[in-house]
Amino acid sequence: MTETAVPEPTPEQAALFSRVRRMMLIAGLTTALAICAVLIAVGYRLFKSEGSRVESTDVTATLPKGAKLVSTGIAGDRLVVTLDVGGTVEIRTFDAHTLKPAGRLRFANEP
Repeated sequence: MTETAVPEPTPEQAALFSRVRRMMLIAGLTTALAICAVLIAVGYRLFKSEGSRVESTDVTATLPKGAKLVSTGIAGDRLVVTLDVGGTVEIRTFDAHTLKPAGRLRFANEP
């Protein structure tokens, strides 16, 4: 069997190989750094969100006398409750995690 002889690269070829290796090393390190940044961001979000969970909360919200519950809904991190208070519509919002009141919006007719 005859072995194929690999000729020695010329100085220009050796310089080109060196530049290509250096560029590949830079590209590989940049890719590794980007992957690490994504993994760190995902890990941070996972561990940060675990501590904010509430196991169970019992809250009693009192309504004005004669108020009727019209509808409920979720908007982002808010619980939205629509009430009919004596013919006037009122919207109350609560934080969905803690169930603390976040705001109240009343609608009235112009005189």
